[in-house]
Amino acid sequence: MSALARIFRRLNHSDGASSDAPNAGDRSDPQREDGPLLDAYSRAVVGAVERVSPAVVHIHVARARQGRQQHGSGSGVIVAPDGLILTNNHVIEGAERIEILLQGDRRIRARLIGRDPDSDLAVLRAETTDTLPSARLGNSKAVLPGQIAIAIGNPLGFQSTVTAGIVSAVGRTLRGEDGRLISDVIQTDAALNPGNSGGPLVSSRAEVIGINTASILGAQGICFSVAANTATQVLQQILRHGRVRRARIGIAGEQVILPERLRHRAGLQQSSAVRIAEVVAGSPAAAAGLRPGDILIALDDAPVTGIDDILRTLDERRIGQRVSISVVREARIERIEVVPVEK
Repeated sequence: MSALARIFRRLNHSDGASSDAPNAGDRSDPQREDGPLLDAYSRAVVGAVERVSPAVVHIHVARARQGRQQHGSGSGVIVAPDGLILTNNHVIEGAERIEILLQGDRRIRARLIGRDPDSDLAVLRAETTDTLPSARLGNSKAVLPGQIAIAIGNPLGFQSTVTAGIVSAVGRTLRGEDGRLISDVIQTDAALNPGNSGGPLVSSRAEVIGINTASILGAQGICFSVAANTATQVLQQILRHGRVRRARIGIAGEQVILPERLRHRAGLQQSSAVRIAEVVAGSPAAAAGLRPGDILIALDDAPVTGIDDILRTLDERRIGQRVSISVVREARIERIEVVPVEK
């Protein structure tokens, strides 16, 4: 049971306390009512920060543009003790030299293993044989709106810069400033500053649930993070291939909860799916007849409960192969065949 759950249980139990107790049942004192809850919130945030912040690094980049040396910076998070680091692609794009700054002001050279502009993620490796502190990648599919979200960064060498809030939405698809669609994005109200780009979004269990990105226009004061499940897939493919190969059908969408009535009428067991918000002109989806508003529930009979299910299914093996897509359209299930192309 989490700290917040325990405190809620104690608060609920206290409602039945004897009226002879001082101030029993008195709800006029906000400090009395909210104090224990705020203490539990603080403990959850402090505990997560203490466990994850040693793995958060400052990234310094040198690049040459128009014959002049330019510098940039951001944050990153070590996700394996041998020095694998996740950060944003826009932090390291065009870099000729990359250095990371660890806690204790220790500087280490890092090299680029691979990058994926479509998800705004990049993988680095610290050039050291030492075992480094690392953070654990969590299951972002289990993230729910309303839960605690903690953004940790290392901007400009100011270690463990922390903002906290709650998850506002999951499964977003948003456009980056270069026009690319970034899928499976978590939105929170934890403020995000430019120097925090590439740092982790952390749950109260000290698990990384996303990689913060500031590449989305208007992101100041709001945190958008690429979900950890997407980051895990990108990491695995980069380690395997040196790049990310994807199949593309040409849709943008967002995760939605399926109403009970729709689930009953369509005979569905899953509680969520993906509503198609946009069909790209000239894409395989457009050629197959998919429409905005269709609710995508399955790919090749595998249930689709969120954006990450689509990303995971449409891997390099699906390029040029016929895929059966099940959608709910006007309360009816329709099956549409699509042939993905390489993204």
